Amino acid sequence: MSIGIKAIAIALVCFIVGAVIGYTVGSRVGVVPSSEYEKLQADYRSMSEAYNRLSSDYNKVLTELNELKKPLKVGFIYVGPVLDYGWTRAHDDARRYLEQIFPWVKTVPVESVSEADCPRVIDRLIVEEKCDVVFTTSFGFMDATYEGGEKYPDKIFFHCSGYKRRANVGTYFAEFYQLYYLNGLLAGALTKTGKVGYVAAHPIPEVIRHINAFALGVKEVNPNAIVDVRWLFAWYDPSKAREAAEALIAWGADVLAFTEDSPTVVQVCEEYTTKHGKPVYSFAHYSPMLKFGESSCVSGQLVHWEVIYADILSKIRAGYYTSKNLRNVDYWWMLREGAVELGCEYGVPINPKFIPMLKEKFIDHPEFGRISIYDLVMKRLEQMSEDTVIFDPFTGPIYDNKGVLRVEPGRRMTHDELWTIDWFVDNIVAEVPR
Repeated sequence: MSIGIKAIAIALVCFIVGAVIGYTVGSRVGVVPSSEYEKLQADYRSMSEAYNRLSSDYNKVLTELNELKKPLKVGFIYVGPVLDYGWTRAHDDARRYLEQIFPWVKTVPVESVSEADCPRVIDRLIVEEKCDVVFTTSFGFMDATYEGGEKYPDKIFFHCSGYKRRANVGTYFAEFYQLYYLNGLLAGALTKTGKVGYVAAHPIPEVIRHINAFALGVKEVNPNAIVDVRWLFAWYDPSKAREAAEALIAWGADVLAFTEDSPTVVQVCEEYTTKHGKPVYSFAHYSPMLKFGESSCVSGQLVHWEVIYADILSKIRAGYYTSKNLRNVDYWWMLREGAVELGCEYGVPINPKFIPMLKEKFIDHPEFGRISIYDLVMKRLEQMSEDTVIFDPFTGPIYDNKGVLRVEPGRRMTHDELWTIDWFVDNIVAEVPR
């Protein structure tokens, strides 16, 4: 009990004892007037009520302090292995960072979880591990996450890259399409064959959006170049990624981008560049990959999941997010919010080996006039990092590869349109599997 409450309690005891003594003495020397007696009773009731209020407040504060001492237990469900060096590795790097900066966070990661097994893992994290919060980090976990929210309404869930939300299920994503567009500018400038390749995981809106952004960048600096796609139908499959990369190179591609959770594509391009005397350039995906392609990796997309995770967990800890108010919580963070970064190594937007040639290559740009590719990339990067996001690559006119006008001149695609996109832009020669 605090010193203040103890003092009040002692005062009350002294008051009562004094009243009894006074009454006893008074009964011997004379009767206490009824008005004074009633006043004493009123004072006693008032002090008793104050004591009860203070005691109740004290107990509430004590409960809150005990809650603050209790760690927030957070589960993470990964679709791939932690050492995949791509998507899952980036999430796990952020998880470990959270434990370093927040002493009140304790995490439980589960890796290599299939979509079919996700419900069982959710049950284990909630029932056995006693997690307060669960992050599910793959699009394919969406239905299982939503159902988990229904099953455990007093727990908090956040699903990465999905769109289904309820009172205790929020969504979040560090969006890359701005960076893929910037990589496309570089790819369009560097290709000599006019053929650019993309190794893609699954034909879902996220991947299709990124391929389109990349192709739009290619087209802006090289209108005659075309982009082809090879599908893996897997998030992590190094052997398939190698096969797809080599098939695209055989087709004539001399620049490759990819969505697959290993550095395989970068390694293949480095082999062709340094061992076969055939330069093939690449772009890193999600994690720093410059060390796998020092002579061939131009740039890439890097993620800062820790920025989003820290924001979410801080708000949960503060009571701002609860299991009752997440229905409209949807993180869609990009360059402006600091959730993503251009480069194949942190702090290195473009591999220094490529900067001289990019500064020497100029184009006549409809907006900027005569400009080097390097300056164009830096200008677009600056525009998309502004608070008002001055430029967006998905601004019309945009036609699909069937010749249909999908985005009218001057109009930007909406969040919902980008989130559900299922068609390719007009310089992509591949098809979206149905």
